[in-house]
Amino acid sequence: MAIHPALDAQPVQSQRVVRPNRRFNKRSLLGIAYATPTALFVLIFFLIPLGLVFVMSGSDWSLLAGKQGTNMPENFSAVIDHRWFWQSIMFTLKYTLIVTVILIALGLGLALLVQESTRWKGLLRTAILVPSALGLASASLLFYALYSPQVGPITPALASMGLADEGTSVLGTPDGALWATVFLIVWRFSGFYMLLLLVGLQGIPGDVYEAARMDGAKPLTVFTRITIPLLRPSIALSTIMCVTGSLLAFDQFYILTKGGPDGSTMTVVQLIYNLAFESKKDLGMAAALSVLVLFALVLINMFQMRVLRDPDAN
Repeated sequence: MAIHPALDAQPVQSQRVVRPNRRFNKRSLLGIAYATPTALFVLIFFLIPLGLVFVMSGSDWSLLAGKQGTNMPENFSAVIDHRWFWQSIMFTLKYTLIVTVILIALGLGLALLVQESTRWKGLLRTAILVPSALGLASASLLFYALYSPQVGPITPALASMGLADEGTSVLGTPDGALWATVFLIVWRFSGFYMLLLLVGLQGIPGDVYEAARMDGAKPLTVFTRITIPLLRPSIALSTIMCVTGSLLAFDQFYILTKGGPDGSTMTVVQLIYNLAFESKKDLGMAAALSVLVLFALVLINMFQMRVLRDPDAN
């Protein structure tokens, strides 16, 4: 039986062998190798401690005796009923509002000042930025010595002007302790926020200002209609960082006031420390308050980003 020549002439389709892309695999493995240390760092120093905090918040966990059982709602209710809870929240919010307003306003003013091309611009920038190189704990110890009525020069100077009693520390009254700490924070961080806002100012095109001057715009109009709107992202970033840092304030108050006098400068983070290591030595209550602070920070930052975001951005 003869085979039809058309059928005999049909080409045999060869199957294409798909080989893995060795270059792609090498790049993937290289990317994983670079990302692994950071992932391990986040896992060990953030995710695992965060999970442990959530477990401790629902447990009867003493600093000395360890975990003794589960008591999910009791820790949160005990924290809310604690005598310093609401007072520490109100003081932390008051402190945050004062520090944020002063730092953003002063940082913007300093940024506008050093932006101008003057003879002493470099020296002025350096002088303002020098305190930012000092650690907060070191700066707090320095100001603690300055505020001391025995060895510090501030109290005698205020006493000579009739603003304080001789031999009385400025940290001995609630208002004095608050404003003394605010002065420390403003001195320490004003250069940092000046730098953030200065970067934003230098990113504004000079042609915009030139066009406004040619149209006869006054300096106040230029500032409110051009500088502030174009500086909005930098102001938003500075505000979020300042608010978050102020809500988590601990070092300066622990070193300067220990939460006193009479708990008037007790911050929320300092209350967490006291619950865990000083007054109650109750890690469960401290973890429960930490969880509440975490959720509060998330909500506050979401609100800030919603309010401060650029309305023209998608």
